[in-house]
Amino acid sequence: MRRHLALLVTGMLIGAVATMAAQQSRLAPGGYIVEQDAQVASPEPGPHSGGGQTVAYSFFKSTPGLKLVFRKRALKPGSGIGYHQQQEDEIYYVLSGRGQMTLDGKTVDVGPGTAILTRTGSSHGLKQVGADDLVIMINYEQAAK
Repeated sequence: MRRHLALLVTGMLIGAVATMAAQQSRLAPGGYIVEQDAQVASPEPGPHSGGGQTVAYSFFKSTPGLKLVFRKRALKPGSGIGYHQQQEDEIYYVLSGRGQMTLDGKTVDVGPGTAILTRTGSSHGLKQVGADDLVIMINYEQAAK
């Protein structure tokens, strides 16, 4: 009888632990990654043959399964992103500095607080102007790694 009772209690405990574990796994957060500018900074020439020097900050580029590209770029005086056709929707956001962006042949001035959406099939390029770095955020989706 004791053995039967002990097995019954053990089975109930195992069932309760399994239920709690299942609930925890449903409630557990998916995790997180923290990266700092200094960890990801990479001096690079202006992309798309834009010329000059830039610093690219490619956050989370080694994260498996992440479709979002989240990149900051500092364009040094005289540098740029060369005029090119867009292969996916892409968002630019100007954090600081000044620039001139050519969008489908039309040039517009951009500065802090400016957001630009370039659609698939459009063409664009960006040039830094002025004495200060032009610092932008760039976001777009890519195929998951």
